[in-house]
Amino acid sequence: MVIAVVCPGQGSQKPGFLREWLSVDGVTEHVAQLSDAAGLDLAHYGTDADEETIKDTAVAQPLIVAAGLVAGRLLADAWNGRGDIVFAGHSVGEITAAALSGVLSEADAMRFVRVRATEMARAAAATPTGMAAVLGGKADDVAAAMAAAGTSPANANGGGQVVAAGTLEQLKALQENPPARAKVIALKVAGAFHTEHMAPALEPLRALAPELSPQDPAHQLLTNFDGSLITSGAAVVDSLVEQVCRPVRWDACMDTMAELDVEQLIELPPAGTLAGLAKRGLKTARATAVNTPEDLEAVRSILS
Repeated sequence: MVIAVVCPGQGSQKPGFLREWLSVDGVTEHVAQLSDAAGLDLAHYGTDADEETIKDTAVAQPLIVAAGLVAGRLLADAWNGRGDIVFAGHSVGEITAAALSGVLSEADAMRFVRVRATEMARAAAATPTGMAAVLGGKADDVAAAMAAAGTSPANANGGGQVVAAGTLEQLKALQENPPARAKVIALKVAGAFHTEHMAPALEPLRALAPELSPQDPAHQLLTNFDGSLITSGAAVVDSLVEQVCRPVRWDACMDTMAELDVEQLIELPPAGTLAGLAKRGLKTARATAVNTPEDLEAVRSILS
């Protein structure tokens, strides 16, 4: 049985979602290590901070990656040595997947996401931008409506969901003139990620890349660029850098999972979004969302 372990992106965080994890032996110390690497008090942000605070890109991205690394360490013994695991991450979740598949050390992953988050937040602050999910409608109608409003396709999520990104004025125009038979729903993110609006973040990440020590993946790993398997650690880092301005092709990732005959999808915390997309776009696979330590036993049973 081929099993996909997937890591969610920004917008999946919820206030207090780390609280239960900190009661697990060793997790408080692990989060402290990740906090040191990120330069943030992740335990505070994952337990006491409110929704508006953790919406901040500079906070949300390191927090989400840290949560996946915490759950991943607790599950590593169950998937290490198996040849039937494939890792994938959505947007910032690709950094989590890169670490869990052996490409990046945890310290390098947190260094990378710290720079990514800080620079993307800075780019987002330069011009008020955002993102909106377009649900339903025919592909041609959706593309035409987005082009007419001046927005860019940031995420192709499969299952009839595309995410548009642009200035707030452009997104308002799209909401006022939606594609036929489609809904346009504003997302709780602070910028037009995966578009040219994030270009200022590229150079700092390109400067950081030579300081990292990537290894080739120890497990199968998919890239958001086109959903393909990526086998070079150096290529993974290059793709992670360029990803900030490139659309996320999660639909292509799910297509590859289908080609690999993935039967079970496990979403690491903060989970729910990718499991939901799988129910519409990867219907042959069962999806399990990991949100609390109690969910780990069910995952270990799947991996046993």
